[in-house]
Amino acid sequence: MRPRTRPAVPPAAVPHLTGLVLAGFLLTGFLLTGCAGPTPRPAPDEVVKAATQRLTDACLTRQGLAPPRPGQSPPPAAGQRRVNAALFGTGRPELSVALPTGYVVRAHTDGCLAAAQRRLYGDQRRWFRTSTIVNNLRPEAEHTHRSLTEVRALRGAEIAEWRRLRAHALSEATALLEEPLPTGEPRS
Repeated sequence: MRPRTRPAVPPAAVPHLTGLVLAGFLLTGFLLTGCAGPTPRPAPDEVVKAATQRLTDACLTRQGLAPPRPGQSPPPAAGQRRVNAALFGTGRPELSVALPTGYVVRAHTDGCLAAAQRRLYGDQRRWFRTSTIVNNLRPEAEHTHRSLTEVRALRGAEIAEWRRLRAHALSEATALLEEPLPTGEPRS
């Protein structure tokens, strides 16, 4: 004779438990997706940086060069020189800004980085001049024995231009990152 066993759950409770399990799955799914909120947007600096990297990588690749990556061993010296020349330009720097601190900052208008800046900011020369000045406000304040607030007030036009160019770059970068990877020359 077989021993009599009882089901773990009374048959009348099965539909109720099935409903609870289903509700639990739905609630879990809602909590994992619905309450998480929208995906946070990347910071503007990160958007412009990603677009710059996409443009410079495409430019280097078109020249048959491997874009440098963190953690990757650098190419031999000759290969590194070719990558640097393609990325940063060659010859005498065409752009130059003398800062109130006495330092002179120079840059090239050729090279992949210059092409990326032209594409994103619309005017590489203006961006170079403006960003160099704005990025050196604190050293200017220290050198001229002024407060940073005073220097910012004196450089109001450059700060406004920096903001305008940066907004243009963010708009261009956002549009660029929504496009498929570029295969041709960056637009100027």
